[in-house]
Amino acid sequence: MKRIVSIQDISCIGKCSETVALPIISSMGVETAILPTSILSTHTAFSNFTFKNLSDEIYKIIKHWKQENFQFDLIYIGYTGTSEILDLVQYFIEQFKTEKNIVIFDPAMADHGKMYSGINKDIIEKMKKICKKVDILRPNLTEASLLLGTEYNEHYNLEEIKKIAKQLKKLGPENVIITGVEKDNKIGAMGYNGQNFYSNFETKYNVSYHGTGDVFTSALAGSLVQNKDLDAAIKIATKFTTECVRLTYEDINGTKYGVNFEQAIPYLLELMRKY
Repeated sequence: MKRIVSIQDISCIGKCSETVALPIISSMGVETAILPTSILSTHTAFSNFTFKNLSDEIYKIIKHWKQENFQFDLIYIGYTGTSEILDLVQYFIEQFKTEKNIVIFDPAMADHGKMYSGINKDIIEKMKKICKKVDILRPNLTEASLLLGTEYNEHYNLEEIKKIAKQLKKLGPENVIITGVEKDNKIGAMGYNGQNFYSNFETKYNVSYHGTGDVFTSALAGSLVQNKDLDAAIKIATKFTTECVRLTYEDINGTKYGVNFEQAIPYLLELMRKY
């Protein structure tokens, strides 16, 4: 069985980060290890959330895993939250990156033109350094603008996004996948491997739910480690995320703090068989 390690926070309520990655990737038939970077009472869209930095434990965990000679087919890096934890993430990559495994980096720090609480220039600079070490960089458009030091624009055409992807590629990753890309009133993602562009667009619902980026990247990671190519993985992740949004949008008892990804898992498995 393949093994993925997910390095990001545990938000106890909120359907994001580890509480999304673990069930989605596990449902795809992949062993999922977790390395929590912090623990929050809720995700950061709530007010007055608690935050416990787990950096003191991360080094100990890395040391133990190295002693046990654990290996990972894919390293998935999500929300880190602090400059100190980003240093530990770089150390983790140095210890566990191989020629055969994949490193996906979701620089989770902003959305809709606004940075998350606690993000600063030092964090952004350290994220740029991590970009040099990864196989796939997976930002949304706000995060892309922060990494490139450019002004965020609410509306981009596809040619502009292709230019952004090429600029991000210069930061060092082997591949770039940008989410939140719009085309003809649809929404999806665009990938770039240095030679070719890959994209997929699905129905856009006029709502915004926290954690959809985590849903996308978890499905992407599970697809890639199961030997799907970049094109197929983007299709699977985009279609699955859209179905999660649809189910939540149509649920009269749905919450605003996350999507009903649990109900969409059978569809995810259908997509894995199809692509």
